[in-house]
Amino acid sequence: MKHEEIIKLQKYLQQKFGNRTIDVRPRPKQDDSVELYLGDEFIGLIYLDEDEGERSYMVQISILDIDLDEVS
Repeated sequence: MKHEEIIKLQKYLQQKFGNRTIDVRPRPKQDDSVELYLGDEFIGLIYLDEDEGERSYMVQISILDIDLDEVS
């Protein structure tokens, strides 16, 4: 993904979720996906999907079972 597209994704997610700490960062050696952060914490990946000229984005969020132990 190009820099302009990454910035648009970041701004969209920040506005949609009302959270300015959402950060979208390019992945080294990958141009079909970007990394998704909440502050300094990595939370997942955003994949680009192109089909018949239409572009969409799929968010994959990883939650470790040990992270669920923090929730009461």
